[in-house]
Amino acid sequence: MTLAAGMEPVRIGLVGYGFGGRWFHAPLLQAAGECDLVGVVTSSSERRALVEHDHPGLRTFDSLEALRAGGAEAVAISTPASTHSALTDQALGLGFAVVCDKPFALDAGAARRSVELATRLGLPLAPYQNRRWDSDFLTARALADEGTLGELTRFESRFERFAPDPGPPASGGGTLRDFGSHLVDQALVLLGPVASVYAEWRLRDSGLDDDVFVALTHANGARSHLSGSWSQGAPGPRFRVTGTTGSYVVGGVDGQEDALLAGKTPATLGTAWGAEPADRWGRVFRGDDGEVAPTLPGAWNTFYPAFAAAVRGLGPVPVDPRDAVATATVLDAARRSATDGGVVSLPPG
Repeated sequence: MTLAAGMEPVRIGLVGYGFGGRWFHAPLLQAAGECDLVGVVTSSSERRALVEHDHPGLRTFDSLEALRAGGAEAVAISTPASTHSALTDQALGLGFAVVCDKPFALDAGAARRSVELATRLGLPLAPYQNRRWDSDFLTARALADEGTLGELTRFESRFERFAPDPGPPASGGGTLRDFGSHLVDQALVLLGPVASVYAEWRLRDSGLDDDVFVALTHANGARSHLSGSWSQGAPGPRFRVTGTTGSYVVGGVDGQEDALLAGKTPATLGTAWGAEPADRWGRVFRGDDGEVAPTLPGAWNTFYPAFAAAVRGLGPVPVDPRDAVATATVLDAARRSATDGGVVSLPPG
């Protein structure tokens, strides 16, 4: 997306400078010509020093109120999960347009209240579901839309890694809320509303859940099998998407995260951003060795330009906040299922 003619860049602040704020949001905000990164809100002297090291001259602020006084009109929230709803609602109350990282809220009720507040105030609000623009997911959606796989019947999706010590970080609120926010969102985008939920998990000594498995039955009869783990020594394929005429299988993980961690950005890579090497492309199988399915380029760099356009009234937000309510509703049901056992049915709509 290019800067619309005459569009003034949106003055945006970043709230939080932990792992996500530092490595995901700040570089993508600075690479977006549609955004003017005003500064970072953090009370940590250590993180203020990191901001100065990474982005010399970028201002830091003690509070959302100070950021507002500093000229910001929008914020991107990347703080521990337990703070998301309170900060989102506070920012909306100050008149900010808001992006909030996942999990958007700890439960569906809190998510719904934030969406209703944004609607009442007439302010743009978007969950940061960047993995809708993963290279492999874009490819899976394209294959589905083209009819290459026939009618979709099953979606298998995994975020699995082997980092048992220390395991899932407390800031993410557990593996179900952390990885599950992306896994469920992608399942809803691909296969639509959910009719019932079954889940399993393992509670670690930290009290956080891990080794999560969630089975969804969608309203159209298709099923999703979703797995998230910090303790899996042999991660399975990232996706296996099965339809009536074939299956798409791809391994590994989209490379945009690794690129950002290596200090590469859309600004430095240009048109090469998001491209996956051919040896990481997936294949479409019909009971044989399969045919290579070239992976489409990942496009995390499209989120903030689209959000900025929405702030300027030039289009919709990149992710509808009501989608975050739907995801949280499924995650709430998964939590009940994992805790109590059995299948949890969801009302239609």
